[in-house]
Amino acid sequence: MRTRTRTWAVTAATAAALIAAATPASAAGGGSGTPWSVTHGTAKAEGERRLARNASGVLQLHVEGKLTHTGEGCSSVWTQFQFDMAPGPARKQAQVCGDGTVDVSIRGTYMPTTTARLTVCRGTVNTSDCTQWASITHWTVG
Repeated sequence: MRTRTRTWAVTAATAAALIAAATPASAAGGGSGTPWSVTHGTAKAEGERRLARNASGVLQLHVEGKLTHTGEGCSSVWTQFQFDMAPGPARKQAQVCGDGTVDVSIRGTYMPTTTARLTVCRGTVNTSDCTQWASITHWTVG
């Protein structure tokens, strides 16, 4: 029984060390975040992203910014998260029609095997007319 307890404790400590090591210092909360910007047609979404722990201690990706659109029609911001090798669906996060600006606020659970991307699209219904997807989980080492 003691061997199992020690094995579990070593496994838990190793997992915690791997998660801490996989969280880049440039992405950690406290201070300003890493800037992001995506443009499509007359729409531009930009802001900052960072990692922070919620009240339960779970690491989360925080993406904050603005979506600005000028002219006729509508634009929207979409994200897609992938956990391990399983991609989730594209989800609309914000939309604006005509001349205007709206807030973009995205939260998602973050683990070392999480990737997420963001795009700006014409319209508000789907991702058929969008700019290239941009990573929001790629961190500069340093």
